[in-house]
Amino acid sequence: MRPLPMSFPRVKICCIASEEEAWMAIRAGASALGLVGPVPSGPGAITEEQITAIATRVPPGVATFLLTSHQDASAIIEQQRRCRTSVVQILDRLLSGTYEELRAAMPGIGIVQVVHVMGEEAIEEAVSLEGKVDAVLLDSGNPNLPVKELGGTGRTHDWQISARLRERVRLPVYLAGGLRSDNLATALRTVRPFGVDLCNGVRTDGNLDPAKLEDFFAALPTR
Repeated sequence: MRPLPMSFPRVKICCIASEEEAWMAIRAGASALGLVGPVPSGPGAITEEQITAIATRVPPGVATFLLTSHQDASAIIEQQRRCRTSVVQILDRLLSGTYEELRAAMPGIGIVQVVHVMGEEAIEEAVSLEGKVDAVLLDSGNPNLPVKELGGTGRTHDWQISARLRERVRLPVYLAGGLRSDNLATALRTVRPFGVDLCNGVRTDGNLDPAKLEDFFAALPTR
């Protein structure tokens, strides 16, 4: 087991809808931005043209995550090439093709797999990804519903399961799902993730809220 420091988690602000929102998040302290492609449900989806426009204007050092609902490796590769992000975040299980194919076709592009924490089975799912992806992101969706929930639910999940998962897996772990300034300290203390990811917790009426951003970053540990 590798102990991970509780201080200074990476912060990814998701559902970025415009260059203005991107810069608002960056100035607040975000180290990564989430750009949502077509998804079955949930907030934040923008066109691939919008994703490309934002991703190509982000300064060096800030990661751009393409949130993709594709389950086919070749489709993910093609989408990333169009959108030109530095990371792909795979929201659903990969059904066709392999992570090795993704790695070979996208040298230098980060690969993050979402694991939806619906029960203890999430732990073994995450462990099985070791050596295949660069990080896992723990979220509160449900890909088994008729209309899949692949993120942006605004719900928390069982952080005790996430904590045990983080203890087991030899990968950086991002924590997502219902994070806000008022529950951040508990989330960090419980899970001790490498990074945190949020969308609804810093928005009002769907728009990025400067005051909520400020409150969230103020709630981060200072050391």
